[in-house]
Amino acid sequence: MAQQSPHFNDFGLDSRLLKALGHLGLDTPTEIQENAIPVVLAGHDLMASSQTGSGKTLAFLLPALHRLLKTKALSKRDPRALILAPTRELARQVFSQLRSLTSGSGLNIALLLGGENFNDQLKALRKSPDVIVATPGRLANHLEARSLLLNGLELLILDEADRMLDLGFAPQLEQIHQAADHRRRQTLMFSATLDHAEANDMAALLLKAPKRVAVGAANAEHQDIEQRFMLCDHLDHKQALLMHLLGHEDYQQAIVFTATRADTERLATLLQEQGQAAAALHGDMSQAERNRMMESFSRGQQRLLITTDLASRGLDLLQVSLVVNFDLPRQAEEYVHRIGRTGRAGARGMAVSLVGPKDWDAFKRIERFLQQDIAFASIEGLEGKFKGIRPKAAKPLIKAGPKPAAKGKPERTPVQKPAKPAHSRADRFTGPGLGSDDGMAPMRRKKPSGE
Repeated sequence: MAQQSPHFNDFGLDSRLLKALGHLGLDTPTEIQENAIPVVLAGHDLMASSQTGSGKTLAFLLPALHRLLKTKALSKRDPRALILAPTRELARQVFSQLRSLTSGSGLNIALLLGGENFNDQLKALRKSPDVIVATPGRLANHLEARSLLLNGLELLILDEADRMLDLGFAPQLEQIHQAADHRRRQTLMFSATLDHAEANDMAALLLKAPKRVAVGAANAEHQDIEQRFMLCDHLDHKQALLMHLLGHEDYQQAIVFTATRADTERLATLLQEQGQAAAALHGDMSQAERNRMMESFSRGQQRLLITTDLASRGLDLLQVSLVVNFDLPRQAEEYVHRIGRTGRAGARGMAVSLVGPKDWDAFKRIERFLQQDIAFASIEGLEGKFKGIRPKAAKPLIKAGPKPAAKGKPERTPVQKPAKPAHSRADRFTGPGLGSDDGMAPMRRKKPSGE
């Protein structure tokens, strides 16, 4: 007899949560939800990982809300659950899902983000929210201002914990842990991988005898995403490939990832001049501008979003069917998160990565991370001359001695070359070719002949 598919009813969740799931059209849990929810409902601390787009948010929201709806609060004043996310965009995404699940439940929720009005957040905290979604820096600000206490916190949830640590939030996480350090607290840590050394160190500090759930390796091939890599010679060649892709591929919405904030603006302007509905998103924008841009893109008012890694994690944009890596990311893991913006919820997607000389080291790191030999695709008429960089031959450990002189000929005394004049310390930093960044620095535009 064939095994029946699991159902959210099987977990014994509160009827209000099941009703909310029904309104969302959800009845069958994903693999990470099926494995994580029972562990959390049993009261264990949890360290979990799964591929991007696998449904991690519901994997912690559903059991957390069930606990709040079914048990008495430890404190009438303090928040009962705190959910931390590394970026403002991801925090807003989590808060949106939280709001859809808590509608009509009687639970009070609040969102605390950096870059937004502190006094407005104080007013929200005076209403004693049951659940807070926050970025670590802003939550730490409120702890320092004594605008909230965490003595009665029942659930501490870290979403994308590895990314929070990569962004330097370890001191804030330790501060939050100390403010809510009591034996009745349950802690959940969700990370892209369980092999992140710093995340494991943080887990040892925050979690008590945690259970571990890992669904799919971070480098496992995503079956719903077609991945292509294309070689290119220089910046103009990259732009020509990008314009061809955007003009010939069939897609609903596309995200283009760049290495720098300046490039997001430049490419967005270039596309707008060609009549494309394109928008730029980067960290130099105010929070209000970023919110407005993401809201506009999610509503389909722009077809193209040009961004840095700001939009690489957590955002659930179901209309995105094409991702273009105009520049490759420095970290191989970030490549997986970038392409995970497409191919979500069972939909098909395509990810195209443009590989120039400056991207070569990053490309080799991605190849090693994915554990596969990557073949390159090309577009007829836009093939490049760049074919990759061969690894340098290893130098011999022992230098060969001088060749013996030929018979009958006197041995020549080598001519001593004059020593090069010494340069000052300042000279070493002002010579030609110095001063540019290694790795993922944006490529220089090729000068037209005669310039």
